[in-house]
Amino acid sequence: MRRITRIATVGIASAALALSATACGGKKSSDSTSSSSSSGSPEASAAIAYDIGGRGDQSFNDAAYAGLEKAEKELKVKGAEAEPTDGEGEADKVQRLTELARKGNNPVIGVGFAYGPAIKKVAPKFPNTTFGIIDDTSVQDKNVANLVFNEEQGSYLAGVAAAKVSKTGTVGFIGGVEVPLIKKFQAGFEQGVKDTNPNAKVLSTYLTQPPNFDGFAKPDLGKAAAQGQIDGGADVVYAAAGLAGSGAIEAASAKGKWAIGVDSDQYNQAGLSKYKNAILTSVTKDVSDSVYDLIKSVKDGKPTTGEIRYGLDKDGVGLADSNPEYKKMTEVIGAVDKAKADIIAKKITVKTTP
Repeated sequence: MRRITRIATVGIASAALALSATACGGKKSSDSTSSSSSSGSPEASAAIAYDIGGRGDQSFNDAAYAGLEKAEKELKVKGAEAEPTDGEGEADKVQRLTELARKGNNPVIGVGFAYGPAIKKVAPKFPNTTFGIIDDTSVQDKNVANLVFNEEQGSYLAGVAAAKVSKTGTVGFIGGVEVPLIKKFQAGFEQGVKDTNPNAKVLSTYLTQPPNFDGFAKPDLGKAAAQGQIDGGADVVYAAAGLAGSGAIEAASAKGKWAIGVDSDQYNQAGLSKYKNAILTSVTKDVSDSVYDLIKSVKDGKPTTGEIRYGLDKDGVGLADSNPEYKKMTEVIGAVDKAKADIIAKKITVKTTP
């Protein structure tokens, strides 16, 4: 698989975390292309353009990559990847998507809501190319697939688990950037905690405010926020902050507290192996299969477009149980399973705003 662009290394507070993240999308944009691409013959048939943090974030972007990798292996398609650059604007995203489409990639998938405005501009210029966008429904063009998730449902289950394992009655939520998407994570988590323990206290912190999106990319910010919440009494910390969330996991591990991961099953992420015993569970989003399914639909000649929603009912979101310690917590598992069943049966309606 070739990579079209790369980004500069994201600064990481501690040396240990820096070592674990050396595989991250931490390189400067190089505009490198393969010889077959420069000769005009498209090498790739499917492409993804990464969100802030790039591949190697142990979370959101890595989940998207897993879907592309699966398509390469099972569907025998070739894939291309494109990384973001630090401080980039909409024009950079437009150029990136345009380049991917011109090279013959189909579909072209933007990983994250930040690609919405760019896809809205680029998709009409390539009517025979299917564009996918994850976590956004603002673009409704006929050749666009909106891959969206009920993040609040998975976060509700995390809230149930957090309330059950907390000994102090205080837990923490860390959002990368205060945008509507991350508000869904916060809302579900807080509701799950309160429905399980009405007397529980939830400390909520956002790392940055738009247009500053560093809160998705800088682990040192997540680490500092988690340390602050733990100092405030939290013994479980849930971070929905992309790469920055790895800093929160490191802080929880150092303090002997529980962390809850996000998007991918972070207990199984190699870059976080040093801290895995502190990862109680993770709220998962099946970004991998959403990417794979869209690529397959295009390869099969029946491109999927419009809104494609993944919730608990389709296992599009969920709560991982990889940590053996979690599996030993019978009471926690029982409470989570009941909450999941009640949400699917619509006995519980999970809020999407705090």
